[in-house]
Amino acid sequence: MPYRICKSIEIESGHLLSKHPGNCKFPHGHTRSVEMIFSADTLDNHEMVLDFKAVKLMVGEFLESFDHALCMNTNDPNYEKFHDAYGERIIPFENEDPTSEVMARTIFTFVNNALRQSIITPGLYPIRDCVKLERVRVWETSSSWAEYWE
Repeated sequence: MPYRICKSIEIESGHLLSKHPGNCKFPHGHTRSVEMIFSADTLDNHEMVLDFKAVKLMVGEFLESFDHALCMNTNDPNYEKFHDAYGERIIPFENEDPTSEVMARTIFTFVNNALRQSIITPGLYPIRDCVKLERVRVWETSSSWAEYWE
């Protein structure tokens, strides 16, 4: 596909990796940048792949749910304690550690479904059915990222 755009959204989020042998098994946080790359063979009537605002409207609320939240494996022995104490600020990852790789896959799945839904039910910023989500990249630090695509 000859045209590609990237929308990046920054979130402050924490996680703990209960399977990790080192310090990552303790709660810690990151300033994460989530990049979503979309592509299309042609441009729309506004000379765009899709409007950046359409992306923000599609996924903004979902990604904001990660902001100042702690992502946890539901198998972690302390999961229930954390969930009882902090409620919706604990993001469950069913039976897997919320690594950057897993987060990239989770976000890809959500964004891809939201994109398909936005094509079916157009809003203020219509999206053409030729627009594809290529990949999602999650930056954990300024020098480390993971990405997922299908």
